[in-house]
Amino acid sequence: MEKIKIGILTVSDRASQGIYEDLSGQEIRKVIDQYTNNRCDFVYLIIPDEEALILEKLINLSDVEHCSLIFTTGGTGPAFRDVTPEATEKACQKMLPGFGELMRTESLKQVPTAILSRQTAGIRNQTLIVNLPGKPSAIEPCLKAIFPAIPYCVDLLEGPFMICNPETIQIFRPK
Repeated sequence: MEKIKIGILTVSDRASQGIYEDLSGQEIRKVIDQYTNNRCDFVYLIIPDEEALILEKLINLSDVEHCSLIFTTGGTGPAFRDVTPEATEKACQKMLPGFGELMRTESLKQVPTAILSRQTAGIRNQTLIVNLPGKPSAIEPCLKAIFPAIPYCVDLLEGPFMICNPETIQIFRPK
């Protein structure tokens, strides 16, 4: 079974300063560990809401670390310092807006303010980059909604073959 390298990039001024613990990044790892049977090698970073730094880290995780997947958390709202989607768009050659659309649809079942979220996803070379919300309780519902398409997307990018746990997530690969 192939190993998969996954970047987790938490974008938060306060978490990067140690003001509070990064629960969202930890939640991403926990959910991915439940979903996949592959051995995962996680590269985990916490940085402030600085567009140039986010862009630099996304490029490094893709081009130097060779992550097949990168999940960001935080910086997707309407506030002035929320710039994760802008950095993601600059890092990617192709955007996949369906990921953000589905995450917002799922989140709207919980809170009406989900419409303010600007999550997106895109492809940089052979890496799928997905912006997740910054709220820890929103991570699992959003991943549950989008993850069924992720292994096939990684296949199309010629990444490692992901084998998922059918007891925790049902993925889809066309025949």
